[in-house]
Amino acid sequence: MGIASARIYAAFGSKEALFREAVALYETNEGSFADQALSGAKDIRSTLEEMFRAAIALYTPARRGCMVVSAATNCSPENAGLGQWLSDHRKARTQSIIERLEKAKTAGEIGREVDSTALGDCCATLLHGLSVQARDGVDQARLEAAVTTFLAAFDAVTAQNRFSGSQ
Repeated sequence: MGIASARIYAAFGSKEALFREAVALYETNEGSFADQALSGAKDIRSTLEEMFRAAIALYTPARRGCMVVSAATNCSPENAGLGQWLSDHRKARTQSIIERLEKAKTAGEIGREVDSTALGDCCATLLHGLSVQARDGVDQARLEAAVTTFLAAFDAVTAQNRFSGSQ
């Protein structure tokens, strides 16, 4: 950035504080796509598709992935607190997906038998995996195909559970 360390510390207090500020800015701006999708009025399938496809659009240019997923995954012991903070952010995303799935159950969009936690964990795994794959250079077409495959599985699982629930 061309800024002396002393100026960074004067402005933010520490490198960690600067990083936390950068993550907050990311989550408020371009990284807010998941919150936007999950809080929208679309049905659950459309919501998940919107979230995954927005992730791909964000992650694939310049092989950047997600800041919260990619940053500080292998922290040194002195940065363990930062690693835990990012882990908490990822867990919160997973929980927000689970909560949206629960809302879909209540609305009758998916069967009550659907394991919202397991399905939410699967969604978070795909979402976070899209970031890793994009960082590794997997192209947009392949990531889009992965999402299409997931959505087909989602349809099969939720249709099976809806059918089971109606008997």
